[in-house]
Amino acid sequence: MEFVEMNKPLLEIACFNIESALKAAHAGADRIELCDNYYEGGTTPSFGMIQYAIQKINIPINVMIRPRGGDFLYSSAEFEIMKQDILTIKKLGINGIVTGILTSKRTVDLVRMKELIEIAKPLEITFHKAFDLCPDQTTALETLIELGIHRILTSGGEKNAWEGLQKIKELVKQSGDQIIIMPGGGIRHQNIGKLKIQTGAKEYHSAALVKRMANTRTLEFDNLSHPEQYNHPDISVNEQEIKAMQKILSAT
Repeated sequence: MEFVEMNKPLLEIACFNIESALKAAHAGADRIELCDNYYEGGTTPSFGMIQYAIQKINIPINVMIRPRGGDFLYSSAEFEIMKQDILTIKKLGINGIVTGILTSKRTVDLVRMKELIEIAKPLEITFHKAFDLCPDQTTALETLIELGIHRILTSGGEKNAWEGLQKIKELVKQSGDQIIIMPGGGIRHQNIGKLKIQTGAKEYHSAALVKRMANTRTLEFDNLSHPEQYNHPDISVNEQEIKAMQKILSAT
């Protein structure tokens, strides 16, 4: 699989609600990764959210296919749900899916991934950060190339992309033009330029995250019976952060 050379690296923004997706597109993101449930690490968004995003956003949207948070070892029922989700969202006109399945030994689940890939064709397929749990990332990369995966989202097996910089650099070199290595995890304008120079990656992934208290919205209740339900941080994106990262990526 070969990829067209881009003059400017691509910036993908992870969005966990429709407000974030609209803001990210307005701020100049090149692609949206659409998810739900930030506090579970991202799960499959509702079909209503996906359809609304497609109607309102004119940049590519890749949708998370993940039935729950936690590990990436799925039951038969969960696997069937993943397949049904892909079949359904294909009809909505999305650009691609973001997914990943591992075996109990934390290797890529070849059998199940092949099935998902076949169902998803001709959509783009990103193997998400389940990759970072693989103990042998060199072998995992070759497996994903063999499967025909379009890109891998990775922090190089570390907590964030900056700490995994050296491994990401090695993966980019190993991948050549066979698959896209997309660094993600803690990427902001303060480090994206250095990552670009040192890894040579052509795509970058960031949540450009900003948190606010949910009760900043107007709720006209005086005596909530369960106030803790309305007091968790609400998730959005920082439009200025997205613009700042794009400016850095556009610099020669």
